[in-house]
Amino acid sequence: MSTARELVAQMTLEEKCSLLSGADFWHTRSIDRLGIKGVMYSDGPHGLRKQDQTGDHLGINDSIKAVCFPAACGTTASFDTDLVRALGEAIGTECQHEEVAVNLGPAINIKRSPLCGRNFEYMSEDPYLAGEMASSLIQGVQSKNIGVSVKHFALNDQEHRRMSSDSVCDERTMREIYLPAFEMAAKKGKAWTFMCSYNKVNGEYASQNKWLLTDLLRGEWGFDGIVMSDWGAVSNRPKGVEAGLDIEMPGSAGINDAEVVKAVREGRLDEKYVDICCERLIEVHNRYLEHADPSTPWDKDADHELAGKLAADCQVLLKNEDGILPLKDSEKIAIIGEFAAKPRFQGGGSSHINCFKITSLLDATADKGVAYAQGYHINSDDEDAALVAEALEKAAAADKVVIVAGLPDSYESEGYDRKHMRIPPNQNALIEKIAAVNPNLVVLLYNGSPVEMPWVGLAKGLIEGYLGGQNVGTANRAVLWGEINPSARLPETLPVRLQDTPCYLTYGGEGNTAVYNEGIFVGYRYYTKKEIPALFPFGYGMSYTSFAYSNLKLSADQIKDTDKVTVTVDVTNTGKIAGKEVVQLYVSDRESDVFRPVRELKGFAKVELQPGETKTVSFELCKRAFAYWNTTIHDWHVETGVFDIQICKDADDVILSAPLTVESTVRIPVTYTEDAIFLDLKNDPKAMAVIGPMMKASMSLFSDEAEQDAKSSAAAEAVSDEMASAMLDYMPLRTLISFSQGKMNHEMLQGILAQING
Repeated sequence: MSTARELVAQMTLEEKCSLLSGADFWHTRSIDRLGIKGVMYSDGPHGLRKQDQTGDHLGINDSIKAVCFPAACGTTASFDTDLVRALGEAIGTECQHEEVAVNLGPAINIKRSPLCGRNFEYMSEDPYLAGEMASSLIQGVQSKNIGVSVKHFALNDQEHRRMSSDSVCDERTMREIYLPAFEMAAKKGKAWTFMCSYNKVNGEYASQNKWLLTDLLRGEWGFDGIVMSDWGAVSNRPKGVEAGLDIEMPGSAGINDAEVVKAVREGRLDEKYVDICCERLIEVHNRYLEHADPSTPWDKDADHELAGKLAADCQVLLKNEDGILPLKDSEKIAIIGEFAAKPRFQGGGSSHINCFKITSLLDATADKGVAYAQGYHINSDDEDAALVAEALEKAAAADKVVIVAGLPDSYESEGYDRKHMRIPPNQNALIEKIAAVNPNLVVLLYNGSPVEMPWVGLAKGLIEGYLGGQNVGTANRAVLWGEINPSARLPETLPVRLQDTPCYLTYGGEGNTAVYNEGIFVGYRYYTKKEIPALFPFGYGMSYTSFAYSNLKLSADQIKDTDKVTVTVDVTNTGKIAGKEVVQLYVSDRESDVFRPVRELKGFAKVELQPGETKTVSFELCKRAFAYWNTTIHDWHVETGVFDIQICKDADDVILSAPLTVESTVRIPVTYTEDAIFLDLKNDPKAMAVIGPMMKASMSLFSDEAEQDAKSSAAAEAVSDEMASAMLDYMPLRTLISFSQGKMNHEMLQGILAQING
């Protein structure tokens, strides 16, 4: 078999350029005379959306019947890497059966604001959690010799003006918040393909951003796969080829191919870049073609059952006052809400799956003898008096009431951002009225992003169900009636109100520019630093059993930043039923010269325990767990100091803590100038060896002046020792010339700086 390079060498320029765009909406091109076969790409981060005929990328036209698994907002809540790997394997099997080479997902952009219309298919506000979960999903899909396309690279965190907006973000914020999940997907997940985003990144479209696609992704992270455009994301195709964009999707009927040919012939584009893109395309497509097996069986019913099992582990129990849950068969239960009969279980847009079967909560509880009332219209914000009256009657006659509420399709979708965090007013009003006639109230939410809950104090039970896939009803039943013990945790902060969110003042940007003014303080990093109470914090979730932590140990109490440390902690199920606990490890820097969050998630593990059982959970931490991105050396850097290793229930609740001293092996180079202030020089032993005597002289100078001014009582009160010390700390070196009365000049000062700077 010829190598990719040998095949490319046999092509005409026109043939090579033809490979750099799609043949149609979903397929790549073939070159029959050389035996180069095209392949199919298809949407579906949480299932398979295959459109073989009329394609549109927005979910408007029907796709084949398939299985809708829980959306990423839900699967990430599981904090279970094994679970998402199983999901990936199922999707990979479906793709093999349907001859799809690349499944377009996962989507791992950071949830910067609850308003982003596409948050339902993004994973988390935390880059470490998103990166770990994405890597496991990628490994699952690609274990079936099917590629993934990690999207949307990068800083695609809003839908407003999404095809033209310029994401303006500083270097440190990008490196610490918006890039690590993609880095993990490339390095740990070994993703076959990446998809560039529509937007600009610091002034340059992602589709032609050489720093993003080549210098960073390939050069620094070692990515060896394909970069494809998001559908319609190309601005300047020749510039994109040079930047590392291998293929434009969908095809432009040859128009942009001709532009690439023209650029090469006119000398504006080196043909070697075309060759490189073609070689990468052939190599990656062959990874699929060499193992393609459409005879792979696809059992849709088995996947439907799997979807329900996964969804049950993705529901977050947020409240359980008076042990209202789990429900009992001996109790009269009323289920209220049209969502109970017509569940919202997936988002709108390119990921929308045409389900072969849907199981609602009413379907799943047909044997439970529950009373049901519609209560509200999903597609209306207005109250229906007759529906409300029926719901109140059913609720008053029940022992307990479950209201299924949440966001309709029209409230959140790809293509536009939400304007607020509220659920429809008719649902809010119904919850309050039901609580008035029956206080034994459980609220079950269907939504892809946080919502405000003005009634939260009225609900004894509260479950964040997210978007649970086509078998969501089975999962709901299992959690409500205790057939499974809930174990999910929030992958994002649920704020009390929109005004509390970090980027409330600037989200969406001005005109075509979105400036990331909040910097690294996104999600729980912001709430903990500002001490703003969340409605429910990141990592929060309850169980029907209880857990205790003990015996936190570190393999060392002092390490260098080139070393690793092992952390172990014992977890015991102290309750009466089996359950799964999510152990969360955070790292907190006690003191830093740069702004840092209170704590950051650096490890998590899900452990299943029988009543009374204890297991030891182990984590290994390396340099990155303690580092921040230093913009002087343009690299990860650890400051020497004490870090607290914290085992937490969530981002707010520290259970156990142990100190670890980390010694930096990297000295940040500093070049002092005449504008350097004494305060900074005092913190540098090398500098102090040179300027220490001068500081004493300067301090005496202040003292002499203070004595002269002390003839006036007002002056004596104005000049204190603290003030004199502070004034000296903030003085630049150049002021020595002014205050030395001719004893110091610029040449002498430059000599001193030469000694300090070595």
